[in-house]
Amino acid sequence: MQSRSGDPQEVLRQVFGYAAFRGPQAEVVQHVMDGGSGLVLMPTGGGKSLCYQVPALCRPGLGVVISPLIALMDDQVAALRQAGVAAAALHSGLAADQATALWRQLAAGSLELLYVSPERLLAGDLLDRLAGGAAGQPPSLFAIDEAHCVSQWGHDFRPEYIQLGVLAERFANVPRLALTATADPRTRSEIVERLRLEQGRVFLASFDRPNIRYLLRAKDQPTRQLLSFLEQQRGQSGIVYARSRSRVERLTAELQAAGHEAVGYHAGMESGQRSAALDQFRSGGSSGAVVVVATIAFGMGIDKPDVRFVAHVDLPKSLEAYYQETGRAGRDGLPALAWMVHGPGDVPQLRRFIEESAAPPEQKRIEHGKLDALLGFTDAPGCRRQVLLANFGEQLLSPCGNCDACLEPRSLGDVTVAAQKLLSTVWRTGQRFGAAHLVDVLLGSTSERIRSLGHDQLSVHGIGSELDRDQWRSLVRQLTGLGLLEEVPDGRGGLRWGSEPEVRQLLRGDRKLELPLAAPKRERRQQQPRDGQIGAAVGGGSAGIAADWGDADPELLAALKRWRSEQARSQGVPSYVVFHDRTLLELAARRPRDRNELIGVNGIGTAKLERYGEALLEVISAAGNTTSNQ
Repeated sequence: MQSRSGDPQEVLRQVFGYAAFRGPQAEVVQHVMDGGSGLVLMPTGGGKSLCYQVPALCRPGLGVVISPLIALMDDQVAALRQAGVAAAALHSGLAADQATALWRQLAAGSLELLYVSPERLLAGDLLDRLAGGAAGQPPSLFAIDEAHCVSQWGHDFRPEYIQLGVLAERFANVPRLALTATADPRTRSEIVERLRLEQGRVFLASFDRPNIRYLLRAKDQPTRQLLSFLEQQRGQSGIVYARSRSRVERLTAELQAAGHEAVGYHAGMESGQRSAALDQFRSGGSSGAVVVVATIAFGMGIDKPDVRFVAHVDLPKSLEAYYQETGRAGRDGLPALAWMVHGPGDVPQLRRFIEESAAPPEQKRIEHGKLDALLGFTDAPGCRRQVLLANFGEQLLSPCGNCDACLEPRSLGDVTVAAQKLLSTVWRTGQRFGAAHLVDVLLGSTSERIRSLGHDQLSVHGIGSELDRDQWRSLVRQLTGLGLLEEVPDGRGGLRWGSEPEVRQLLRGDRKLELPLAAPKRERRQQQPRDGQIGAAVGGGSAGIAADWGDADPELLAALKRWRSEQARSQGVPSYVVFHDRTLLELAARRPRDRNELIGVNGIGTAKLERYGEALLEVISAAGNTTSNQ
């Protein structure tokens, strides 16, 4: 198929309905238009797809998109077809007649974009067919989505991704664009090396997701805390992450009993059950708002833009995984919540997972370091977002004002004496024991292990009664985050002094240390703050609209949503494939009166104008008549 136009700006406007590129999109698109390859790091919801979809439609030839999950491919293809793009996905879920029709389209050169899994791309003769060229033309580009899957020790490793380096050899003159929303500096280097992108450019957008509010709570009866949180989110779609399959099943039952439309999702379920759960979530189910309770098996296939919250009842395994999982909320740019309960009891199991893995010692040390970074985030004395972004090498100069640490600032207390006691205990026990043992000594434990080591005879034994166990462990993590303590580099989790000059300065009393410590456990339940509803605008209320379309008519918005649901149901696609909530909000605010005004609304391109224009104008006019008659 011949390209539509060589002008990316025109394709952006006519096909996708946007007046201008955002952030680094224009620079990336031009780089690919010029035949360049590279790595794009852009947050979820930041518009990564346009970075390859637009140049694929501008350049001659077939655009090939390598994507890891069938659900993700199907969503992208459905959305592109709505926009009038000839797109298809090649995967194992196709019926025989569908696969035959797709191969005919490929041979005829009538497709503009082909989505394919890495396994399917590398199997059979597909690479040979692409090398031969569809209708005599080589591919316009290769886009490798979710490129962090190439990292062997990353949280979403897919071994087939490593083999994609072959594209550099077989298609040396075809642009290759790797894209991901989650990659720390180490993972970025691994992507560049394994995908042979050393001669390409790296495009790095801000990792910040300012529409997401980060709320962390001390874990205390997590099921009760979760139900209380979800009560304030009724009518919203969301994801609840738990560590084990049994926990997922228990929580799903609890949520259903509390009246939520909840479904479970984990790797132990039958494939058909998982597909049904995903379909129910994407479609909105019978209530329009489904809560999925899942292990990390529920992940990259989520292209649903109106997820209003992501909740964690267990710590994820790293800050990178946390960013990836919470990033599934608020892809539409509207307000969303990332809520998590955490406590020291989460840590031993995560440490054990690392130690019992097949990773080599060096990688285990890296994984322990990643876990330490996560713990530094949970115990950060200040803005959460500043700590989160620093993990990705990005500096946020001032507190965000949209996390629990900023919204509910904890008062600082003088912990100088407690820190001196802790550092002295580390020294007198030989600088080789972990936090649990150190706290046992401080609290005066007479366990067999303490007695067998003679630590019940030390001068520091029992001197820490002013703090409870959770407070001591929080202090351990905060001193580690400040560099006053560090992990012994043998992978066993022991602690030793960090910066010795600073430690000795503190021990001499030449430095005062003020840090936030949670109240004793017996008091925390009474102090637990309520977590207010975020993004009520999308459910029909008013909060959150002001940021974008403050004059949106709630009755018109509700009518547009009903119309969209009918369209989606009749076509068998999720509602957001027809139009995103942001488009409906803009329609409800601007109330366009004719087709010329409709084309100026974000998300309405030429194909959607032709398909839905008259119907939208009728809904808007009818809502206006209803209002005037009241």
